[in-house]
Amino acid sequence: MRSSRPLIRMRNAKVMAAASYNARNCNGSMRQLHTSQAYQTDGVYKDLTSMRVRTPWIEALRKQREEETDPTKKSGTPETPPNRDLTPKNMSDSYHRVIIPLAQDPWLLDNYLNANGHIRLGTIFMDLDALSGVIAYKHTGEHVTTVTAAVDRITIKHPLKELCDLELSGQVTYATGRSSMEISLQVARAPEEGAKVKMEDILMTCAFTMVSLDPSTKKPVAICPIKLETEEERRLFARGEKNSFEKKALARKTLRKQTPNDEESDLIHAMWLKQLEYHDPNLSIRKPHNMVYMSQTVLYSSQIMQPQYRNRHNFMIFGGFLLKQTFELAFCCAAAFSHSRPTFVSLDPSTFENPVPVGSVLYLTATVAYTEPSLVAEPSAGDEVEGLTRSRGNATYTRVQIRIDSKVRNIEHGETKPTGQFNYTFLVERDIKVMPQTYSEFMIWVDARRRAEKVKTSIEGSEAGAEGDWAEAGRNDGRGGRVTE
Repeated sequence: MRSSRPLIRMRNAKVMAAASYNARNCNGSMRQLHTSQAYQTDGVYKDLTSMRVRTPWIEALRKQREEETDPTKKSGTPETPPNRDLTPKNMSDSYHRVIIPLAQDPWLLDNYLNANGHIRLGTIFMDLDALSGVIAYKHTGEHVTTVTAAVDRITIKHPLKELCDLELSGQVTYATGRSSMEISLQVARAPEEGAKVKMEDILMTCAFTMVSLDPSTKKPVAICPIKLETEEERRLFARGEKNSFEKKALARKTLRKQTPNDEESDLIHAMWLKQLEYHDPNLSIRKPHNMVYMSQTVLYSSQIMQPQYRNRHNFMIFGGFLLKQTFELAFCCAAAFSHSRPTFVSLDPSTFENPVPVGSVLYLTATVAYTEPSLVAEPSAGDEVEGLTRSRGNATYTRVQIRIDSKVRNIEHGETKPTGQFNYTFLVERDIKVMPQTYSEFMIWVDARRRAEKVKTSIEGSEAGAEGDWAEAGRNDGRGGRVTE
């Protein structure tokens, strides 16, 4: 971990000197003290950390105080050069890969393992966000501020069955010359030197949307478009274009702008009628033991944002830290809800709304937003879900969607801003349902259901064969040798 004592700097020479230092114990005999070299890391692989954090915090803080400026606030004078070169670039120009030697270095592995010896996916998410930043700056150059705007999807493809070195790689796959770009990433078993990654060795895939801003005005600035040369590049670009159109269409259909449709209204009414039945003294029907009210599933967390998790511009927290914190709270929420060990399936489209300043207080709220199979019969999914359940033999699995709402307050608690919404899907080995009660909870349920339906449509339309991924995730839940969690 980076030291939180800024005036103390530990150099490698001092560490090595400590390793060879001879000391006498209390009875006068000589004994050898040995110290392994410490890894300067904040939970992100050190090569990625060094690319992200380039100035010691004490120096950045001193400079800010000398200049009497607040880097988190907007100013009226743009810093981005008006004559920047915006010549189209190749996709390969931004390609970057990192090998994380987990199988070779047990001390490094310490940062990536949980109590059960499984890979902590939250730490991998931090690495992915850090890598997306490296790739973004290779495309934009250093004169802009690039931030994470959204994570379009993180999906487990082939769960790891053993600990191994990992290769993280990616490139910009969609950029039209405006301010945003899509970066496609993957995590895979590291191949032999000179070999290519095999499809069955890909652990997960994901897409990040990054936006470039002027460092002073915080307004969007243009970036280089992508130059397409091969059919594969055209395919990747078309996928990014499709994702962009779908996000815009989804924003127009948000529940803040449109009421629930007829089918959703019928489902809400059916759940409301069930609640009336549960409380009717003249009926023998009572709330099922495996049904939990949404209000009873909520978990909270809060913490102050420390500079060790800052981005390369020093005064804001980088997005990977938020992904890790939200993922681990979502995991706890799913576990508390189901009283079982959840298996991660995917991070569904999630957004970053406002930056999180260093020194602010981050508040997270986790809620079980949706379960599948649902408590009420859904005409679009009933047969399919039942068929899936029967295929598991005696075990019954439920797909659980956890929604994390985040907000940030300054330390004086005088200002509050939403910072994003994150949507995680897990599989649990239990038949359990969530039931909304209030209108706000019904809207959360409808929003989550829409996300689940969109994911199904996306899988059926563009990822043939991937529908079995989450079913496979349930069969590889850790007791069968799975080492990711």
